[in-house]
Amino acid sequence: MTNKRPYSRRSAALGIAAASAALAVFASACGSLTTGSEDGETEAHSLEEGFHVGLLLPELQTARYEAFDKPYFEEALEELCPNCELSYANADQDVDEQQTQAQAMLTDGVDVLVLGAVDSEAAAGTVNEARSQGVPVVAYDRLAQGGVDMYVSFDNFRVGQVQAEALLGALDQSGTAGDGQIVMINGSPTDPNAGDFKAGAHEIFEGQVEIGQEFDTPDWSPDEANSQMEGAITSLGLDEIIGVYSANDGMAAGIISALRSAGVSVEDLPPVTGQDAELHGIQRIVSGEQYMTVYKAIRPEAEIAAAMAVSLATGEDLDAGEYSVTEVEDANGEKVDSVLLDPVAVTVDNISDTVVSDGFYTIEEICTDDYADYDFCKEAL
Repeated sequence: MTNKRPYSRRSAALGIAAASAALAVFASACGSLTTGSEDGETEAHSLEEGFHVGLLLPELQTARYEAFDKPYFEEALEELCPNCELSYANADQDVDEQQTQAQAMLTDGVDVLVLGAVDSEAAAGTVNEARSQGVPVVAYDRLAQGGVDMYVSFDNFRVGQVQAEALLGALDQSGTAGDGQIVMINGSPTDPNAGDFKAGAHEIFEGQVEIGQEFDTPDWSPDEANSQMEGAITSLGLDEIIGVYSANDGMAAGIISALRSAGVSVEDLPPVTGQDAELHGIQRIVSGEQYMTVYKAIRPEAEIAAAMAVSLATGEDLDAGEYSVTEVEDANGEKVDSVLLDPVAVTVDNISDTVVSDGFYTIEEICTDDYADYDFCKEAL
């Protein structure tokens, strides 16, 4: 495969565990495939000769896609299909750019697309075009419309529940649960996952805490989240805000910046949630600025996506091993064979047992000079 690279940490141990045990058997996946629309038929390819895979990721605001998803997918595909060619592009949150990137890959003759959509609805055009050419599509992390062939992500409704449960737990622990209101700063309205996060959180919050202000945040922008938090502070007053639901770590940084600029000390910051276990998010948890994040094991997600791509291109059965296969209903009511992984709440109490033990980060990466004097790092170093 082009752009070969050595395994990063953990790959010797995990390697491509999800490749040999990538998906539970799909009875419908054996034999020759007929994915795509009626005027496009998928050609079965061989691993020996290799084939062309296109990987399209949605944005750069969240550090995970370039730092983890892309290299993990490359490693997995290389292990599964050394003779395969990989084309890669990141749309940087630009719908039109992603459509251009996808069209270029289709013109270049990719045999299967793995698509992390910028905009789920807008991606339907890309999916339909691919299917008309007999190119199957794996929806990666976000369920694109248009009739994708397979989908891998996390249980996004559960992500929102995990965040909300953690926030309520922090309020109960501090004894502030009934003393004020929370602010909800949700993700991008064009990202279908953001709607699931919000719905899951609302289910937990209902009847338990008052939501004083709520925002949807275009492009998951930390700057926009900062402005929204400033508006909430002005509207509600600092003394009334007892917690902040932030849908991800990048926005949590903007939210915390707004609180600090308003004069709130680190010791007096309300609990703030997050997601993606970004390094800076973990460090903010160590320093007490951010209460929690959601850790999503990206390596198995990327490995399963690579296994799905290989299965669709070759027409071979898939074996999921420990992962369960379900069906998810897309916007048109069509059932899509899917693997949904479990999210994990990370606080200062389980950093070592989650992102460190999984090799996502080392203690040295977390506990740089700026964080070495905090309790977690003193005990860990």
